[in-house]
Amino acid sequence: MSWALRFHGVGNASAVELGSPMATIERDDAPWLTIDCGGEGLTALLAEYGAPPRALFVTHTHLDHVAGFERLFVSEYFDAARRGRMPVYVPAPLVPLLHRRIGDYPNVLAEGGANFWEAFRLIPVGDAFWHDGVRLEVFPVRHHWPDTAFGLRLPGSLVWSGDTRPIPEMLARHADRDELVAHDCALHGNPSHSGIDDLEREYPADLLARCVLYHHASRADARALRARGHRVADAGEVLALADPAAEAMA
Repeated sequence: MSWALRFHGVGNASAVELGSPMATIERDDAPWLTIDCGGEGLTALLAEYGAPPRALFVTHTHLDHVAGFERLFVSEYFDAARRGRMPVYVPAPLVPLLHRRIGDYPNVLAEGGANFWEAFRLIPVGDAFWHDGVRLEVFPVRHHWPDTAFGLRLPGSLVWSGDTRPIPEMLARHADRDELVAHDCALHGNPSHSGIDDLEREYPADLLARCVLYHHASRADARALRARGHRVADAGEVLALADPAAEAMA
């Protein structure tokens, strides 16, 4: 069995040429669980796989992470074989926010007769959830208001920070098994996103060495981050992952 992480987009909300930040965990060379669903990221995913995601996890509800849902509604709802089958795992505090962002339109079809969530299988989740026989962990991160953004852990394999300021206390708990850590990081930080000075100040060297950075503002910034000795993701890049910890497998 093999595991990998494929980046569909790595840019911030303004860097559309880098794609919206989105990735898919692959199992045995097939898409397994996609993280977020931005517009540019979904375009890249469809070009790569030729089909919509098999399953989705939502980190938060900013539009660069969820704008692709409108297109997915069309592809899922009007395909009788797919309608209502795609699992969409959403941290429970995000469910009302996600519905207001993408589902609460007066008539999702002009002719009526349909509700937005009929196209999907919405699954609210807490601190952990099971997908396809594997247990994943969910943890809050520091992005805007408390309990509005979350990270994801595949124990022993991968930690995805989502959009966040530095979270050393969370990674001490949720990245303690040598996982690859895909982390929000730009050349310059701000009140809702990490900058490289922040990570270098707050994270130990061994943790930084396991980080691959995404959510940067430009290719020039990516080059500057690499010049400081850090690993930076490219759109389309595929990284091998370790097998998940035994206790995560059903």
